[in-house]
Amino acid sequence: MATLLRRLTILRIHSSRPLHQASLNQSGCNHELEINIQTEIPGPKSTKLRNDLLECQQVSTVSFVSDVQKSLGNYIVDVDSNTYLDCFMQIASLPLGYNSPDLIKALSSPENIHQLVNRPAMGWFPNEEWIRYVTNVFMAMAPPGLEQIYPMMCGTCSNENALKIAFMKYVDKQRGGRLDFTEEELQSVMTHSAPGSPNLSILSFKGGFHGRTVGLLSVSNSRALHGIDIPTLKWPKADFPRYKYPLGENQDINRAEDLRCLEILEDTIREQNTKTDAPVAGMIVEPIQAEGGDFHGSKFFFQGVDRIAHKYDISLIIDEVQTGGGSTGKMWCHEHFELEHGPDIVTFSKKMLSGGIYHKKTHRPQHAGRILNTWLGDPIKSLCSLKSGNTFRRKIPWL
Repeated sequence: MATLLRRLTILRIHSSRPLHQASLNQSGCNHELEINIQTEIPGPKSTKLRNDLLECQQVSTVSFVSDVQKSLGNYIVDVDSNTYLDCFMQIASLPLGYNSPDLIKALSSPENIHQLVNRPAMGWFPNEEWIRYVTNVFMAMAPPGLEQIYPMMCGTCSNENALKIAFMKYVDKQRGGRLDFTEEELQSVMTHSAPGSPNLSILSFKGGFHGRTVGLLSVSNSRALHGIDIPTLKWPKADFPRYKYPLGENQDINRAEDLRCLEILEDTIREQNTKTDAPVAGMIVEPIQAEGGDFHGSKFFFQGVDRIAHKYDISLIIDEVQTGGGSTGKMWCHEHFELEHGPDIVTFSKKMLSGGIYHKKTHRPQHAGRILNTWLGDPIKSLCSLKSGNTFRRKIPWL
């Protein structure tokens, strides 16, 4: 998806004639930008800088070098002064566009300077502002039914820790809620063996993408290059629907596709649980497979996924890293599906401007420090989430 968008949605027109003009005065900015291509793409400055970077880093993915100071709204400017209408928005991570006046004002405020200078380790020494961000900002945007949150740095660390929460919940049920660990569990985990390190699995869907760590490559299946040469966990995968369009003219065909995929999903769980030594502890799914090629699942399909997860008592993780934040008409894409039981865990990042994990209280780890890292979020990015969330509610009140 990212490659496709890079190629198709940054409009590249080799002409010096302005094609469109957009004023952002209503946002409090007197600057105007327009599509204006003055050089070949990439231009000479971009090419030189890209080559400089390639001397010390493999980043041949770079399309051009941007000039963030000159970019504004939906327009990105490169170092050769080419201006593009940007529908890619830094991989869907700029909800208010470039140089939002609201965000610049917030980050320029003297009372927020200390947040920039003194980044706290929030799992140990949170400041007062951070606690307000967590309780008032993140929880105000929480998906229905999810009462707990772990702020994170990005989508990858959010998804990786979501898998851990699902595993912890599964084993906690097996222990009957026992809080103390046996000596055998404590010793065996140090050698990565059972029972301390149990053999479990996470089910995912073909075509899905959840990140590039070893754990997440084990549940990703969108592009061979992501995982080539990397040993991964041999976890089960089920089919994600591939619909025939137009949808209105192919309802029977697409309903049959939903039923086929749901049957495969249930068969895969049963087989994994009965014929292998790695039963399914949870499943992870995107509401829309973005990186995998813009594939959608219907309300009927996701309601079936929800029922199956509940039937087999496994955690349902919905990865909203790409889809969360209002771009589908609701704050969270899975809200469109009207799920009976709902997800146990929802992950987010990108246009939310800060990563994190929402989860049910039933999935709260019983021991401190089991979901933790140095930062446990970013107060400055959380401030940006607050300001962008206020803008969402002001301009899009139905979210």
